[in-house]
Amino acid sequence: MSRTETPVLEPTTEETTALSPPWRVILHDDDVTTQEFVVWLLITLFGRSYDDAHRLMLEVHNGGAATVATCSQERAELYVEQIVSLARPRHFPLCATAEPVI
Repeated sequence: MSRTETPVLEPTTEETTALSPPWRVILHDDDVTTQEFVVWLLITLFGRSYDDAHRLMLEVHNGGAATVATCSQERAELYVEQIVSLARPRHFPLCATAEPVI
């Protein structure tokens, strides 16, 4: 019995893979959430140093909002859910959003 080899077909057009854009996580200021909680959140959830967390907290407080992370869409959406999950039981209305970096 003879063995027939199947030819390997080369693609006729170039295929490109599009990478998804990075997303940013934005914390928004409010009049209820404590600065201490925001610093704790940035250290605990995002792994920031105390000095970096304090600087970002002031940026949120003074500017109304600040980007606290840049990552994949899935991770950014998870961060937003985690922020709300940590803030609500403490009765903080802290708001976070995720949006693509343009």
